[in-house]
Amino acid sequence: MNIRMVMLTSAAALAAAASPVFAADAIVAAEPEAVEYVRVCDAYGTGYFYIPGTETCLKVGGYLRFEVYGGPNQKGTSDWNARTRAQVSFTAKSDTEYGPLTGVIVLRNNGDNASTTSTLDSAYIDIAGLRAGLFYSWWDDDLSGEPDVLSSYQTLHNSIRYQYESGDFYAGISVDELEDGAGRTNGTTSSNPVGVAAAIGGKAGVVSYQLIGGYDTDTEEGAIRGMLFADIGPGTLGLAAVYASGINSYYDESEWTVAAEYAAKVTDKWTITPMAQYFGNYGHNATNTDFSSNDAWKVGVTVDYQIVDNLYAKATVDYTDVDHEDSVTKGFFRLQRAF
Repeated sequence: MNIRMVMLTSAAALAAAASPVFAADAIVAAEPEAVEYVRVCDAYGTGYFYIPGTETCLKVGGYLRFEVYGGPNQKGTSDWNARTRAQVSFTAKSDTEYGPLTGVIVLRNNGDNASTTSTLDSAYIDIAGLRAGLFYSWWDDDLSGEPDVLSSYQTLHNSIRYQYESGDFYAGISVDELEDGAGRTNGTTSSNPVGVAAAIGGKAGVVSYQLIGGYDTDTEEGAIRGMLFADIGPGTLGLAAVYASGINSYYDESEWTVAAEYAAKVTDKWTITPMAQYFGNYGHNATNTDFSSNDAWKVGVTVDYQIVDNLYAKATVDYTDVDHEDSVTKGFFRLQRAF
């Protein structure tokens, strides 16, 4: 390369270095926003998680149930009927200076045919022992088997209740709206009836107990019920007794009744529960002002089988004999998946 070429090349390089260079703006990827993954909340037991962005814990549960019932007039004049139920529940909890604040919503859909029926099964607020909303009363509790009759009419009320709890003991009082109770059902009231109920219960060793009472201000009658469970041998013995002063929204199947059962845990999967119940002055959902003079008795058996975790089958059959009436045999088969 000659001297002239070297000079020309050097001049071009210097000119290029001295000239400004324009280029398109560089594309800079934005930093991804932090994702707040769902966190497990173990403060209130299993199944709860934090609602993202809050300190409130939420639990979602429910079940799917298929049932086939058999007995007189189960569906119109048919002696059998099949139905399906789907239920989902939402429980929210958070800490406050008064203790856990709880909110519960339970939604239920009953499918008896192509037209289903959706209901609000429960919805209530609970804090520091005080509960207000739509929820089941203490009268909804019963023995572990299915055939016993230990309450009357609806046990789901709009209520306000206070329940004190200390260790294995509790006591409470509630005021219940009885819109679909004895007075309204029998057409003897035009007002909005109210009931007052109270309960004590707890556990002592292998024995658990409950004593409840309810007074219907519309019919001015009431009922009292006691239940006791004791772990004996391979199962649990259950005893119950009810007395009613007259027709009322808490119990009016009879003037009095006693019931007993034994839930025998045959294996880890099988439970067999025979039961018996006697009714004095029986009057099934009576529409008069006094109880019938008939007595009645009932026997039955319930079989539970745990197929796998969260899936079980239940079958029950019972026989009822009422004085001066035809005896009745009925039962059902249930398949249920919980979640």
